[in-house]
Amino acid sequence: MKTYTTKDIRNVAVVGHGDAGKTSLVAACLFDAGVTERLGSVDHGTTVTDYDEDEIARKVTIHTSLAHLDWKGTKLNLLDTPGYNAFIHDAKPAVQVAELALFVIDAVEGVQVQTEKALAYANEFGRPRMIIINRMDHDRSDFQATLSSIRETFGREATPLQLPLGGQKEFTGVVDLIRQKAFVYQTDGSGRFEETDIPDHVKAEAESAREALIEMVAESDDALLEKFFAEGALVDEDLIPGLRNAVTARRLIPVLVASATLNIGIHPLLDALVQFGPCPSDLGPARGRAGIEPDAPAVERPVADDQPYSALVFKTIADPFAGRITVFKVYSGTMKADMTAYNITRNVQERMGPLYLLEGKHMDKVAEVHAGDIAAVTKLRETKTGDTFADKSHPVVYALAPYPQPAIAFAIEPKTRADEDKLSTAMSKLLEEDPALRLERDPQTKEFLLSGTGQLHIEVTVGRLKSRYGVEVTLKPPKVPYRETIRKRVEARGRHKKQTGGRGQFGDCTCVFEPLPRGAGFEFVDKIFGGVIPQQLRPAVEKGILEAAEN
Repeated sequence: MKTYTTKDIRNVAVVGHGDAGKTSLVAACLFDAGVTERLGSVDHGTTVTDYDEDEIARKVTIHTSLAHLDWKGTKLNLLDTPGYNAFIHDAKPAVQVAELALFVIDAVEGVQVQTEKALAYANEFGRPRMIIINRMDHDRSDFQATLSSIRETFGREATPLQLPLGGQKEFTGVVDLIRQKAFVYQTDGSGRFEETDIPDHVKAEAESAREALIEMVAESDDALLEKFFAEGALVDEDLIPGLRNAVTARRLIPVLVASATLNIGIHPLLDALVQFGPCPSDLGPARGRAGIEPDAPAVERPVADDQPYSALVFKTIADPFAGRITVFKVYSGTMKADMTAYNITRNVQERMGPLYLLEGKHMDKVAEVHAGDIAAVTKLRETKTGDTFADKSHPVVYALAPYPQPAIAFAIEPKTRADEDKLSTAMSKLLEEDPALRLERDPQTKEFLLSGTGQLHIEVTVGRLKSRYGVEVTLKPPKVPYRETIRKRVEARGRHKKQTGGRGQFGDCTCVFEPLPRGAGFEFVDKIFGGVIPQQLRPAVEKGILEAAEN
């Protein structure tokens, strides 16, 4: 496989609400770039990035999947992320390791709630954005209404680079405001188009939109703004690099239009990602710490090949056949196949073996991976999601954003003894793959509790236990561990009397129980005076009370 240097790499997290068409868009990109021989379809289960049985059956993306393509000499790493509430947590690490968040917006529904959550991720990591309004061919699609909803959420920085040619069933292409040309597509999904002059009926709208675009680019840079005021316009030699800089600085959000299922508008999208999207080094140095200690000093590492190697593991895939697949982004230096890498998080050396580029479930071997690129390795013994590889003599630790806390829990019971024997091993693999899951045993009820972000999350996990590992379990509501508490002051008196000859035995002890404020715990007060009960016997009293309370 060809290798790419940092300036020729674009890492793009494809994000947005569920059913906006993210997976179909990635499928169209792969087809137009020649990666696939036919246009993948979510409905037919033929896309590269939705390859799990659950994803094909449910027609939704459940976990982030990677694909790569070459477009005019530039490598695009596309991270196809989930958009449903139960799974969107897996989009967060994808946004963290990408340099650009590509928001896919439904032209019918406009901005939806999970789009806003993905935007919060982009804001958290300071990522540039680009927007594509998809499904322009659908009934009730409305470009202007969708653009208005985008600006309400993203701000006035959202600026069209294109206008649609027609709409709904009459959507046939796009008007390119940079090149001032129209691209008229065939509607057979082939992606073939004809470049023409802008039709007369949209020429005035295109001129107005181009002026607005030029003004936004000029506003993003003082030198360009001064030139714009002096000359009244910007030539392409200023407009194109100015637009790229404005995107990188998050002062402009390009808006494009497309129909992924008809393969309309995909070529201009790929051009825009290459031409206006930042490369890994454009966002400045990678930031981490010099060690795993919380008070370790901050470290900045330039994203460049001439630096010591460092990489962050942001995903683990539990493949039934390939075993553990560790996915990482190289932040500095070059990582090579068969090298020995130091896992600074766990203080262990790992033999890397072959390196791979992921194309959905397919893996292509690559000899080396340069700064800014994303790759995978199989069968590492110790490394987990969130770990950092780094040169031992130049340590740096990168922090992966935490996963959300579970929102719902179910008790799980293996159906058979054979299922019980296999459950622990199977769940450990699924927990590695999805850190948002939890499996714990309730100390009161003795039940195993499987927790996740929602009921669908739990149901998918149970389905994977069966399909991948042949383990069947039953889901039940967790038992409620009812507990007793003291509500008023009471006294208990115990008397011991035994005469066996000699002096005999006699003891008289009184315990007083009083309620404390809820949550205050347990307090033992010793009010024995004069040594009437020997000191060495008193701890047994406290221990007995505690045992009775716990049981």
